[in-house]
Amino acid sequence: MTTRVHDATSRPDITAGVQQIYQQVYAAGVPRETLELVHLRASQINGCSACVDAGVTAAVKAGVSHEKLHAVSAWYENSLFDDAERAALALTEAATRLADRPGAVTDEIWATVSKHFDERQRGALVLLIAITNFFNRINTTLRIPAGTRWD
Repeated sequence: MTTRVHDATSRPDITAGVQQIYQQVYAAGVPRETLELVHLRASQINGCSACVDAGVTAAVKAGVSHEKLHAVSAWYENSLFDDAERAALALTEAATRLADRPGAVTDEIWATVSKHFDERQRGALVLLIAITNFFNRINTTLRIPAGTRWD
């Protein structure tokens, strides 16, 4: 697979302004491990190798165990994930797979997330899922390879 961007200076500055959103997401009180699992799972669903690569690196740095990293694609069948992580991952899958079914983010999913996260934290989760999907689409469209960092 050949990248469709050969010179980072030729792309629009897609990261400008997004850093402020990231700061708000990470300041909202959701455990860092949970946020990294959310990012990683959305990136896996979207097949974004650059984001999966970056997501694994960030998750390890945040303290996510190797066992969880290996199991995140099948989190729903694995007891390594606590109820709050399960709620966040269910929201991630529903919000990432919107086209798979109408009303993908059900009231049941939202109620479960609400049991574990306050309003600010829920907002942070939704923003992180949206930003991850945004970058997944850019990276997969431009064929950005794993290991590429957009700093």
